[in-house]
Amino acid sequence: MPRAVTTVVLGLFLTGCYFNLDAGSFGRVSPMDEVLVFGSGDGPKVAMIEVTGLISEASPTGALGTQRPSMVARFREALTLATEDDDIEGLLLRIRSPGGTVTASETLNHLIGRFKAETGRPVVAYLEGLATSGGYYTAVASDEIVAHPAAITGSIGVIMAGVNVAGLMERFGIADQTFTSGPFKDSGTPLREMRTDEREYLQDVVDELHGQFRAAVDTGRPQLDAEAVAAVADGRIYTAERALGLGLIDAVGHMEDAVEALEKRAEISDASVFMYHRTGEYRENLYSRGAATPVRVDVDVLSFDGPSLAPGFYYLWRPGFSSD
Repeated sequence: MPRAVTTVVLGLFLTGCYFNLDAGSFGRVSPMDEVLVFGSGDGPKVAMIEVTGLISEASPTGALGTQRPSMVARFREALTLATEDDDIEGLLLRIRSPGGTVTASETLNHLIGRFKAETGRPVVAYLEGLATSGGYYTAVASDEIVAHPAAITGSIGVIMAGVNVAGLMERFGIADQTFTSGPFKDSGTPLREMRTDEREYLQDVVDELHGQFRAAVDTGRPQLDAEAVAAVADGRIYTAERALGLGLIDAVGHMEDAVEALEKRAEISDASVFMYHRTGEYRENLYSRGAATPVRVDVDVLSFDGPSLAPGFYYLWRPGFSSD
């Protein structure tokens, strides 16, 4: 390890930070290993894959310039391992995400559907904490959805955020001199007032993407007709109990209840639940990634995994993130 990195790591360690040191921290990503997190290990195998944090196709980059696989890439890697393992009887999705980009959310939904079609194995989604918008979009591809009693879900909608600083620019004598090849090329720019025709055009895009979300819910929740889906797809969030009453989920319970639901669908018992982890990642039980732990700094040394929201369209619920 380079001396400068060693010094920073030691300094952060002395402050009480928790570190995840693996080969990937310095430019090489280690392969995923199968790790038992629940059961004896002798029972039928079930794979659990996590969808945690902002759903994005972007690869996180640390302060040292190193990159790690994107959420979509990591999800597909784990799903491929589960698909190729003939002993896997079913898939458990653990979703803790406010959502993310439209493209990444749709991709996860598609990959789950393909897994079901190729393997014929059941999929149960477990919603924990915040599992909204793109997180729920991912969940509806499963055969059954179980939500933690305190989970928040819903937020079926699309958002394109924006601000207008034209008045502020005028106050300080700053003028926009952007050149475009057409009148809609810079639609949504914060540097000038938005025209009525631009607002209508961008709203049409949002509405079309919203229609795709509603179609995914309609497909994944056949017990809901189109009218019922439209009634709940106005962007609002729901508690687990409220979501159950609306037909957005199938049950309220804990992780063990989700495992039991998957066992029932796979017609197995005493399942052994495995996860796919890289070297150095904490893995002890069903709650490993979600349990309260010391502050974690991946050394790539100060890598921040918080939402980095580039301009675009999102299936995302985030308080204060609004175009109104």
